[in-house]
Amino acid sequence: MIILPAIDIQDGNCVRLYQGDFATVEKVAADYMETARGFERAGANWIHMVDLDGAKAGKPVNQEIYRTVATKTNLKVEVGGGIRNMETIAEYLKSGVERVILGSAALKNPQLVTDTVAKFGWEHIAVGIDAKDGMVATEGWLEKSDTDYITLTKKMMAVGVQYFIVTDIAKDGTLSGVNIDQLRTLQEAIDGKCQIIASGGVHTIADIQKCKDLGLYGTICGKSIYKGTLDLKEAIRLAEGVK
Repeated sequence: MIILPAIDIQDGNCVRLYQGDFATVEKVAADYMETARGFERAGANWIHMVDLDGAKAGKPVNQEIYRTVATKTNLKVEVGGGIRNMETIAEYLKSGVERVILGSAALKNPQLVTDTVAKFGWEHIAVGIDAKDGMVATEGWLEKSDTDYITLTKKMMAVGVQYFIVTDIAKDGTLSGVNIDQLRTLQEAIDGKCQIIASGGVHTIADIQKCKDLGLYGTICGKSIYKGTLDLKEAIRLAEGVK
């Protein structure tokens, strides 16, 4: 299993939210590059980055930050937020970003996902499944749909998507533990036939162990790292099976 430490960007700052509520924004680090390099020193190979401004605006806002991390570190960058068209995806991948995340577009423009996977390859595309009470939320989690998270996952699998970032919004930024029941239900529903990345609620090393035991591909860690309840180096060693 891989660990993806997270940096969310708003107004150029490293921030975290509570349950996706933009009114709860909290600055958690002084400098995004120093934070990214710290993740790299701890042994991370990947970094998960979200353009919160882009998610609200429906278009990329902080793309230069992600390009900088992609080119100035050895981290593989996974980025989401406001990605709504092929041009944006092409620009990100050309600039060194390894994987782009389609969230709202997966529900509102599934043809874009189909075309994107066909053009750029499944290995460079992830779909973000952000759920509130089991129902998918869009537009920076500001809108709730009538589609459940399992249904959307299966639809995206049918067009070739292999990577899914699954977030329980009620858990995100709460340090209350991952929603292991939701993740297990999804794993069983898809029969383990795609790569699931857990997001939301990671608190301690016990959450990393639960996700690994479930056979997940990856786990995203944000606030737990910044608040010191999870040691990134220890999490990576456990996830990779290093003693």
